[in-house]
Amino acid sequence: MMPARRPLLVPYATGGITAGWTDYLRAYQDAGADALEIGLPFSDPMLDGATIQRASDRALARGTTTATILADLAGFAARMPVIVMTYANLALGAGFARRLCDAGVSGLIVPDLPVDAIDELDAGDLDLILLAAPATPDDRLTRIAARTRGFLYAVSVMGTTGERAELSAAAAVLAGRARARTTLPVLIGFGVSTPGQAATAGRAGDGVVIASALMRKVLDGATPARLGAEVAAYRAALDAPVRQEVPAAIAHAQIPGHRR
Repeated sequence: MMPARRPLLVPYATGGITAGWTDYLRAYQDAGADALEIGLPFSDPMLDGATIQRASDRALARGTTTATILADLAGFAARMPVIVMTYANLALGAGFARRLCDAGVSGLIVPDLPVDAIDELDAGDLDLILLAAPATPDDRLTRIAARTRGFLYAVSVMGTTGERAELSAAAAVLAGRARARTTLPVLIGFGVSTPGQAATAGRAGDGVVIASALMRKVLDGATPARLGAEVAAYRAALDAPVRQEVPAAIAHAQIPGHRR
């Protein structure tokens, strides 16, 4: 069991969704995020629900490419770890990991690359973050826990990303199973849609990834300041449970780019 500490908050943004999309990242940082997850827009996002698909479509319609996103990130100078989420047919391209590292990225999530196939990917210096789902059997979860780096991503539901009216009870069960197998943080994502749900997930695991709930607001025209206020509300909800506080350097120690 990990020692109690501040739950981790990782907000998501689709790269290139607006002309000044890195302003959202800056707002996330200022609002108390612990790391930033960036989605590379993809024409066939098989694990993404309607909101992230719309966000990808909007970014692609603007002419966004992996190269433009990485150039924007290289000029952003993030104050915290940056994690990229993309699909295997991009990640398996020659030199992909090096391009991410050169842009300041420290972690990579490839949701359609199973643990059996991760050796096909040359992740270089990146922390390759693996996902587990409620239906993942114990032996496979043990393998995932052994191979993941940075944190273990606990998918709260069997399905695609997207907002949901309530947090699935399966999320807490999976987080408990995962925490029994790793000393890395276990972060819950896929469907964490409100600050209240985030607080529940933060008690079950070690933090949350927030994606569709934020991108829906961007699609509806929310400014970076508005998104920053949303992330601040998640931060406050996560911090509300009484937990032993530890120095920030320790709290960040196992997020990609912050090793012990």
